[in-house]
Amino acid sequence: MRKVSPFVSAGLPVSLALASCLIGAPLLAQYAATPDPAAATAAAALPPARPIGTPPLTTSEGYLQAGAAELARLEADTPNNRKARNVIIFIGDGMSVTTLTAARIFEGQKKGVDGESYVAQMDRLPHTALVKTYSHDGQVPDSAPTATAIVSGVKTLNGVLGVGPQAVEDNCKATEPYKVKSLFEMAEDKGYATGIVSTATITHATPASTYAHVAQRDWEVDANMPAAAKAEGCIDIARQMVEWPHGDGFEVMLGGGRQHFMPNTAADPEYPTKKGKRADGKDLISSWLAANPKSAYVWNSEGFAAVDAKKTDKLLGLFEQSHMQFDADRTASGSKEPSLAEMTTKAIAMLSKNRKGYVLMVEAGKIDHGHHGGNAYRALQDTVALNDALKAAMDTVDLRDTLIVVTSDHSHTFTMAGYPERGNPILGPVVDQKGKSTLAFDGKGYTTLGYINGPGAVTAMPRPDPLKEDTQALNYRQQALIPTGSETHSGEDVVARAAGPKAHLFKGTIEQNTIFQIMRAALGFK
Repeated sequence: MRKVSPFVSAGLPVSLALASCLIGAPLLAQYAATPDPAAATAAAALPPARPIGTPPLTTSEGYLQAGAAELARLEADTPNNRKARNVIIFIGDGMSVTTLTAARIFEGQKKGVDGESYVAQMDRLPHTALVKTYSHDGQVPDSAPTATAIVSGVKTLNGVLGVGPQAVEDNCKATEPYKVKSLFEMAEDKGYATGIVSTATITHATPASTYAHVAQRDWEVDANMPAAAKAEGCIDIARQMVEWPHGDGFEVMLGGGRQHFMPNTAADPEYPTKKGKRADGKDLISSWLAANPKSAYVWNSEGFAAVDAKKTDKLLGLFEQSHMQFDADRTASGSKEPSLAEMTTKAIAMLSKNRKGYVLMVEAGKIDHGHHGGNAYRALQDTVALNDALKAAMDTVDLRDTLIVVTSDHSHTFTMAGYPERGNPILGPVVDQKGKSTLAFDGKGYTTLGYINGPGAVTAMPRPDPLKEDTQALNYRQQALIPTGSETHSGEDVVARAAGPKAHLFKGTIEQNTIFQIMRAALGFK
């Protein structure tokens, strides 16, 4: 993703909202089928979660036995070649390999167990591939082309969404002929149910990739569009969502971004002093409700909890003016927002009513926001929230007929460094195997986690000593090497993990746009 103010919804000082300059300019700019033996084997192949409180292995024999048990599990795995009834794609925005490792340790340590060997929910998915993330024109991508590749099978330019590489950024007319069809559009046209869930604005690049086709990903609301684009008949992303011309439209839309659907004369229901952002005077929420009888619109957790999935045809939930809160802040403040796991559970309950099946995207958008702000704590906690959402889904669906994919759109300049002893607090300074703090050449300590660039860079000497700071505090920014207003994306491969029909196709190193092909093949779409 590019333009966010990651700390605004966290209630931090304005001085910490530097990350709002993010990469805003170019570069910174169930209906279960009859089971078959193979499918049952695939479903049973998930490794058991490590029991809470299990101590680390302490002997050579222990490691050998554990390795043999894992080998037996791998050898017992049988590909599930059945046709998928449902597909759920989980996207951890900005969830790099380092993020996965650090979040596993973070989650395990929070539970009071051995973090290094802890088995997170994502670790239980049996099939894995490395994924190349470059865009058509970028060695390092933003979230618009990567999301387009994942849901439409086409690599495209940084900055554009739902269109091919022939598009011209910011030029609506030149881009119009190059729209590409998403898996969600295909599903709706075939009578499947569809849903999108995100902790970012529901009009942000990743969720919008399922339905929008624009020459500029920042055109989330008409007020963000230049006059020339409006004159050419371009439609903003929010309007594209509620006016989506496929099937009967989304059954579930849950996320942030309320202001993009409200006229600039209307007061926000949660923040009375704030208003909507639409300059065209349209009330998209009211128009959507009028067009969809037996549907519900909610803006807080109370209204959300009251929705009866059995009696409600469609659900629109917009839980913040802009992006939703970080999970760490949501849980600490008694927020009026549902959790990502709660939204995922409700979405599955809504979509499962369709006898054909469904396609659902669940995005943990705030992982990316935490990283852009150089704040590992929040990024890791939102990764844990994604694990919770994945568990909620896996506890609900049947993996014999549901393909689950978990991946990321791109990486970040997030690192783990030094030689910390096992069990060292993942957010803490490096302490070696002899219990001694590791010092840099300036005689000061450094943290295990850090960033290559970002707002945590030290520009005034002497460098602050992490040994004298609370590096495990929620608001702590990890130190960075290069000073930038916002930490940037990076270009290395990310991980895709999967379980269910065709999940075994996730192997080796694949192109990001191949994820679309595997999901389409699983559903049997031509």
